[in-house]
Amino acid sequence: MNVIILGAGENGFYLAEELSRREHDVCLIESNEAIASETREKLDARVVIGNGSSVTTLEEAGIASCELFVALSSSDNTNLVAGSLAKALGAQMAVARVHASVQQEQWLFDYRARFGLDYLFSTEHLAAVELAKFLRNPDALIVEEMAGGKIELQQIEVEPRSRADGCKLINLGLPPRVRIGCIQRANNLQIPRATTELISGDIVTLFGNPRALQEALLAFRTKSPQKTEEKRVVIFGGGEYGLCLARMLENGPFRTRIIEKSYSRCEYLSRLLKNTTLIHADATSTRILREEQIGEADFFVATSHDDEDNVMTCLQAADLGVPRCITIIHRADYAEVISRSGPRIGIAGAVSPRTATRRDLARFITGEKLHTLAKLPGGVEIVEFNIRKNSPLVGKRVSQVPWPEGSGLVALSRGSTANVPAADDELQEGDIVIALVADQTRKDFSKVIA
Repeated sequence: MNVIILGAGENGFYLAEELSRREHDVCLIESNEAIASETREKLDARVVIGNGSSVTTLEEAGIASCELFVALSSSDNTNLVAGSLAKALGAQMAVARVHASVQQEQWLFDYRARFGLDYLFSTEHLAAVELAKFLRNPDALIVEEMAGGKIELQQIEVEPRSRADGCKLINLGLPPRVRIGCIQRANNLQIPRATTELISGDIVTLFGNPRALQEALLAFRTKSPQKTEEKRVVIFGGGEYGLCLARMLENGPFRTRIIEKSYSRCEYLSRLLKNTTLIHADATSTRILREEQIGEADFFVATSHDDEDNVMTCLQAADLGVPRCITIIHRADYAEVISRSGPRIGIAGAVSPRTATRRDLARFITGEKLHTLAKLPGGVEIVEFNIRKNSPLVGKRVSQVPWPEGSGLVALSRGSTANVPAADDELQEGDIVIALVADQTRKDFSKVIA
């Protein structure tokens, strides 16, 4: 695949390195000559020195034959303009990174549509989505986020004497736009019908809005629905990562505190967060952690830009009694090591923004009609596809399409919105659809969306 990446910073270099390793044709655009020179020495990729929002630079990089243009510079304006120009000059797909504050404004102004981009994303938001998985569902079997965190997958076991035990799906009374995608019973996995009956021990895979899923999960548990306890969360660092995470938690069953050492940043955060307590202090100090009684928290999340500070504050919090400590690690190789060995030293999980970005962009780096997002045990894949201009699906309602047995739609993303599709939803050009497809059904499913 012919890929042009704007920006040889952390994310740009990491993505280019991954794609080069997989033998894609990669070109990097970088305005800083020193960084460009260093990148040439380290990377098996073409490097063009210049302004990514310049037509001349884009032409030199070969934009006319570009299959995917990814704008990853540190400037929102440069990324938006460069992506728009790239699309106009012939790039098949154009993707741009923006900071979380711009993505938050999507409901006020559709930047993606106005600049003619195929996709707009925030690295901070993607990393916060990964962190939120641990907090919302520490005991879930599997948790995955899709459609930019607007749709969530959760796997849960049906407990004996729960409301779901012995109940048919049609009678279960799940919240609107929550769907059971598949059921695993012993070694058999099935994509269910409305008349399918659940029994205790079944592993159920649900899809839906994260908030709606929290309500839905109560049907599968034996304990009383009234026992939804508030979780106490402490966030180290009030930067963009911490802000994004706090925003995600504000309307959930969380009591959140942010410890931030910059007073001006605390003032700024106080104007944006309504249900979050802000503490002006240095969380790298064990004395401060003790004074703030951090050991009584359910979760400690380190989100600063310093990997060493993040790891050390997590270790301090774990030593003070926090049962679950999670951290952002900016170096992807370090994040893998922490994820594997962290539980032995008190760190429950580590999230790499670079890895989160690469995973999110993986859907565009393929020549196939169907892109596999994840594989579930039992021979079922979660796949994603775009509805293109001449697709036979354009203008049809979901119920009018002859979806093959062993498949089912679980998410429909359109612009800045995403939801679990209903039978009456109409499919439109540009929609991104996520579906569950059994291995034996994949070929028939591909024919339907051709």
